[in-house]
Amino acid sequence: MKRYRLHILGVSETHWIQSGQKTLGSGELILFSGRELNHHSKGVALVLGKYAQKSLRRWEPHGERIIMASFQTRSKNINMNIVQIYAPTNEAQDEEKDVFYDLLQEVMDKLPKKDINILMGDANAKIGRENTGYDRIMGSHNLGEMNDNGERFANFCLFNKMVIGGSIFHHKRVHKATWVSPDNVTENQIDHFCVSQRFRRSLNDVIVQRGADIGSDHHMLLGKLKLRLKKQGN
Repeated sequence: MKRYRLHILGVSETHWIQSGQKTLGSGELILFSGRELNHHSKGVALVLGKYAQKSLRRWEPHGERIIMASFQTRSKNINMNIVQIYAPTNEAQDEEKDVFYDLLQEVMDKLPKKDINILMGDANAKIGRENTGYDRIMGSHNLGEMNDNGERFANFCLFNKMVIGGSIFHHKRVHKATWVSPDNVTENQIDHFCVSQRFRRSLNDVIVQRGADIGSDHHMLLGKLKLRLKKQGN
């Protein structure tokens, strides 16, 4: 976080159980949400730097795949809400996918439309280069072809008027692929950073940073927003 000067870091597949918050010795605050039972799998978290902590209004755990946090901005009556996700894989049963997207829609429905709403994380979704029918929320700068999860995700973003940031900025493949297979042959763009359509101009870039050591077969996806947070209570 310090190397890339990040204020907020989303984490998918933490393998932590239950929900809560922890403050690190270095000062970052971790908000986490996981399974209630003693089974270490899935899990999501948001890591907040000191700047973001001062603007935190509230946060909500929503089980092992969704967490939401709200921040106060310097714009009057407009907050920034971040929803971090870890979606089921493309091979998962339709029922599991339906449960996930139904819960995610419930979370999104509670977020004011006037706010800057951000949806990010491991969507396990390939949206592909073809954006016919999705041109309002998706560009053509994507990798591969759309799969079932990609169609679900694109339709979800279309319904909620969320722009898929990684699709609208032109970058080399090395700065697009967010996941690499163990044999280093297959690369996919399955992690995404999305922002409310009305705040599209606030999004400056979405790019993969391979220099970040995160101990995963995923690369860090960096979303850059032109936005100023406000210290809570002032």
